Amino acid sequence: METRPEDNAETTPADTDAAATARDRSLAAEKVRSFPQTPGVYLMKDAAGRVIYVGKAKNLRARASSYFLKAAEQDRRTADLVQEIRDVDYLEAESEVDALLLESRLVKDVQPKFNSDLKDDKTFPYLQITTHEDFPRVEFTRTPRQKGVKLYGPFTSAGSLRGAIVVLQRIFKFRTCTLDIQADDEQWRWFRPCLLASIGQCTAPCNLRISREDYRRDINRLKTFLEGGKKRLLEEMKADMLAASAALAFEKAARLRDEIRLLETLDERGDLEENVQPEVFLVDPKKGLAGLEKVLGLAKTPRVIEGVDIAHLAGDETVASLVQFIDGLPFKPGYKRYRIKTVDGIDDFKSIHEVVSRRFARLVREGGPLPDIFLVDGGKGQLSAALDAVEALGVEPPCIISLAKREEEIFVPGQSEPLRLSRDSFSLRLLEYVRDEAHRFAQHYHHLLRGKRFTDE
Repeated sequence: METRPEDNAETTPADTDAAATARDRSLAAEKVRSFPQTPGVYLMKDAAGRVIYVGKAKNLRARASSYFLKAAEQDRRTADLVQEIRDVDYLEAESEVDALLLESRLVKDVQPKFNSDLKDDKTFPYLQITTHEDFPRVEFTRTPRQKGVKLYGPFTSAGSLRGAIVVLQRIFKFRTCTLDIQADDEQWRWFRPCLLASIGQCTAPCNLRISREDYRRDINRLKTFLEGGKKRLLEEMKADMLAASAALAFEKAARLRDEIRLLETLDERGDLEENVQPEVFLVDPKKGLAGLEKVLGLAKTPRVIEGVDIAHLAGDETVASLVQFIDGLPFKPGYKRYRIKTVDGIDDFKSIHEVVSRRFARLVREGGPLPDIFLVDGGKGQLSAALDAVEALGVEPPCIISLAKREEEIFVPGQSEPLRLSRDSFSLRLLEYVRDEAHRFAQHYHHLLRGKRFTDE
């Protein structure tokens, strides 16, 4: 019988290794199919059982499974990691925020090989809490200080960390501004807080509305949570709530009750990166605000800008939008929608008058701070309507201006000719961004109502 060459071929060590690798990867891929569809962290391991990568996930099964797809083998960012994966494990977490913090602690303790390699040499982001101030600040940073701060991190996702800071600020109400606030300086009592205080997202130490001791107690609670002591923190807060109630301090007890509920429902916060305020990529906010201070002749650099726009529903029903920008960036919790009530047909001037009147009447009624700049979409007519509305309320108006689309002219009260800025100026770009965001938000409301109308019909 004729002998074929392959019958005498011997199995080489390379063939054996390849078969073992394929078997291990197949077993790991099969193992992932049994992972829960809940938040947590997954740990990728090599042939020696060493953890080579730690990642967080909203859905452990879906996220870990993605590493066993062909696309992961071909992606430049993950190809090297995928080649070394032989096993995978997981740890569950109660929410995506908890998973983010758990991932950070594991990365710091284990220092997995690919958590550095996959970042393309970018500096990891950190959460930084100042320790040398009367009212410590919470900051996002890629260049942490060496002294005077408490650091948490590194974190592998900048977007998730920014989103977590927004979520946690709603609970612990810490400040993120750069003000140098001193507890014994009574002049701070005359400082006007930003809108974070108005919506209950900051306790406004800048206005001395909270004592140094109470503010630091909130910061210590935040630290306890960040360090993995969520269960202990909830027990302490529940005890404090009962004590406050027994002492008839019902306002304090109610605040603690709300904070406890927010902590217990962190899993309902949604995708962390959806909480991040969008950034103005084409605008340098600081330069834009500094430019507006100069061209508008303001006494100081503006911090809060509000913009309004009008949209028409099916040719007759009119709606309006109001957007807020803080320090040059969109602040979505401050966005508002209006259905115009007093105007028949299409009349932009009367619609502007109504929405401006309603907005400023509410600010006066609730004692809220007025914006530094109030921007109206339109020309001289729209500006006059807005000014008439504010003057009718007897309110000392802030800087109210309008921006006309066609030539991007800025109309200012008391000036017969509009301002015409360079199309490349940071100040004009910022105003355009506010105007365009107000327009987008108004159109979005328009489409929602139109869809509801069609559904009702």
